[in-house]
Amino acid sequence: MELYLHVRVLFSMILGLGVSHLLGGVARMVQHPKAYKPYWVHLVWTVFLFLYLIHFWWWEFGLHRVREWTFPLYLFIALYAVIMYLQCTLLYPVSLSDYHGFFDYYYSRQAWIFGLMALLFVADFVDTLAKGVGYLETLGPLYYVRTGSCLLLCLAAMKVKNHVFHAAFAVYATAAEIVMILHSYRTIQ
Repeated sequence: MELYLHVRVLFSMILGLGVSHLLGGVARMVQHPKAYKPYWVHLVWTVFLFLYLIHFWWWEFGLHRVREWTFPLYLFIALYAVIMYLQCTLLYPVSLSDYHGFFDYYYSRQAWIFGLMALLFVADFVDTLAKGVGYLETLGPLYYVRTGSCLLLCLAAMKVKNHVFHAAFAVYATAAEIVMILHSYRTIQ
């Protein structure tokens, strides 16, 4: 357990930076609503990503089951956290001066946002496998449906410009994350 606590420090710092970036982006929107014109779908993705980040921090406790830590596994977990941080920076750029608010920004960067998010769901599955096949089986069909559907929808969202599709996907992904938390991760095991 002591080794796991040492390992956890790095990804905790990276996740903390991601949460800080998200909250800073929301704060800029509140402070300067004309310069950072909100887009409700973008805000739903903000809620999704915030939940995903804190959910990741919660479920990574399951890595205490790993008997032997290798550098490749440690690197993978660190890169998984980096993907989440990059997702936060993609949702909230430092400046919107080249765009007419978050609506314009969101659709101009959708391939990047959802390409990286697809990678996030792939990393999620690999990470879950790292905790053991038995652990994966305890999550049941809900995990496969949520992860598989979100991965496929991310691939579609990279190209689809339809605003209704993006709104529905944002609401679905956020609801699916909440259901996963309530169903499988209410307590640390």
